[in-house]
Amino acid sequence: MAPQESVWDALVNPKTIERWGAGKAKMSEKNGEKFSLWNGQVHGTNLEVILMKKLMQEWYSSDDPKRSTKVIFTLSHKDGCTTLYLKHENVGPKNFESINKGWDEYYLGEIKKLLENN
Repeated sequence: MAPQESVWDALVNPKTIERWGAGKAKMSEKNGEKFSLWNGQVHGTNLEVILMKKLMQEWYSSDDPKRSTKVIFTLSHKDGCTTLYLKHENVGPKNFESINKGWDEYYLGEIKKLLENN
């Protein structure tokens, strides 16, 4: 059970992002800012940021560079427990399985491991 601040930090702080394994990261918690993860393999723009609550981004991936997708992270906190909801829109059928698996193995799973070991 990680505090909401720690979960948010794992989403927006480049140093923390690099600690959980997303390679060289550029990230911000500001609207309109460009970001990149895994040395630029994933990149895009922050579309909407509500500090500690919501991060909505437009994503581009080297797996399907012409397809824009939207990723929405929403955080809530209740009874000492932080919940992170993820919605990923407009994922192409050819990449759906690998992206779905990637969230668990390389993104949210790694964030969870980092936060549990702190």
